[in-house]
Amino acid sequence: MTPLPERAGRRCHNALNALHSALYFSPALGKELSPYGIDDPHAINLSSRSAPLGAVGAGAVTASFYNYSHALVARFVPAVWDAASPETVLAARLRAADTMLRHLLGEEAVRSAEMTEAARLALRATEGCTRSGRPLHAANADLPVPSVDETPHLALWHAATLLREHRGDGHIAALQNAELDALEALVSHTASGHGMNPKWVMSTRGYNAQDWTAAQQRLTGRGLLDGEGELTERGAELRKHLEEETDRLDRRPYELLGAEGVARLTELAGGFTHTAVGAGAFPADLLGKG
Repeated sequence: MTPLPERAGRRCHNALNALHSALYFSPALGKELSPYGIDDPHAINLSSRSAPLGAVGAGAVTASFYNYSHALVARFVPAVWDAASPETVLAARLRAADTMLRHLLGEEAVRSAEMTEAARLALRATEGCTRSGRPLHAANADLPVPSVDETPHLALWHAATLLREHRGDGHIAALQNAELDALEALVSHTASGHGMNPKWVMSTRGYNAQDWTAAQQRLTGRGLLDGEGELTERGAELRKHLEEETDRLDRRPYELLGAEGVARLTELAGGFTHTAVGAGAFPADLLGKG
């Protein structure tokens, strides 16, 4: 087997993750859930991502999501399951993914040979994922796999979801090993220039400016941020190590696919992501230090 180039798995994941995560910014998701009384943006996000876990309580969602405020989660979970069961939410989620991908990519793309090829490659990669210690991945791995022949775009979205949650679960382990709490992880990621704008972090994860400042102070006390809120050399090294450790914990799916398959999947998924971003899949101010 040809060794994978450095960071090849990470690049492939990044291309696929954009196709998965675009759903949480799509109006289609809210339109599918609003008839059930789930219309608050937080409730939409929390229910749609946690539904594979079943009708769990706030503690399980906070633990598996890691970087959300427990107070925010507890406002909506488990009460959201009184509005709609997890099975109902999952069906709505898949319908929304269908609508979103057709809108962002176009009808020709979702039925294309390239889409089918990407779906088959991505599903092959998921065979290298492991369930143990990865709650969000494991929960999604128990869901039915959409037909590659009939709905290849949904098969690709499903595979992207499995791969995204597999990497995310591993990343949480790396964050815990580095002793970064939920908000410290977000603050340091933003300081690296790769995370969400603080405005989006606070509005979607349930934190305020005081929380943000307190996390910055804790990181400054550890020598990871300087007085301007920028990463120190030590902080930059830690963030680099975190990504490398996450790569290590997430290497099996891409090793299974092989260097040629990973390169091809990255090419295909990257093309779809480029089209989706150009069609307005994400807010223009989502990323950056603010």
